[in-house]
Amino acid sequence: MTGFDASWLALREPADAAARAGDLLSPLRAALPDGPLVICDLGCGTGSLGRWLAPRLPNPQRWILCDDDPALLARADVPAPFETRAADLAALRADDLADVSLVTASALLDILDPGRLDGLVTAITKAGVPALLTLSVTGRVRLTPPDPLDAELAAAFNAHQRRGDLLGPDAASAAAVAFTRRGARVRTSPSPWRLGPSDAALTAAWLEGWVGAAVEQRPDLADPAYLARRRAECEAGALRAEIAHTDLLIETP
Repeated sequence: MTGFDASWLALREPADAAARAGDLLSPLRAALPDGPLVICDLGCGTGSLGRWLAPRLPNPQRWILCDDDPALLARADVPAPFETRAADLAALRADDLADVSLVTASALLDILDPGRLDGLVTAITKAGVPALLTLSVTGRVRLTPPDPLDAELAAAFNAHQRRGDLLGPDAASAAAVAFTRRGARVRTSPSPWRLGPSDAALTAAWLEGWVGAAVEQRPDLADPAYLARRRAECEAGALRAEIAHTDLLIETP
């Protein structure tokens, strides 16, 4: 379900780590039980969220790394005892979380459709377990220097993210509403990527994917000159990008 390859995950991991909402850590620690923790990381990829979070939690931990991509699971690693599980998140049930202390996920919500989001919310709230759901895109992108084509590309990209009934940039707000309706307390915090000259490789890769998806949605936006300008700016260290995300901390009743 992640839809990501290992090279992309490795490229984005430093930006993800810098973006994650550190202000949610204190209420997260307060929401956790005393003693050893069992943490279930859904759509874990290679384990980047665990590599960031595990050293920031004081308790002894055991991680359950879940993904439906066996190639990513084979490369998964966190700095704590862990096991890997091939998992279909569409089939997640509260019973699967019976012994879990915390559910985590990164860059997952926006690739769900409403039915899968409802299943995830139902499983977490029925299990009565807190959740940290991070780095959901919100659709807001700011490029510096700006270009007249930026806004149309952003709108087309967001429409592409919503294809096939996926939640895309609406996912974080939809999840917050769904959890709140089930009696959970939801805390949100921005977690934007802020990419500058030192992130040129990631910016270039992100730019290619962003423009490619936008043009797939709206072929009339294809403009080789735009991409050539942006590539040149990136290579010169002159392009900065802020890509908005949201982190959610869920405290179940």
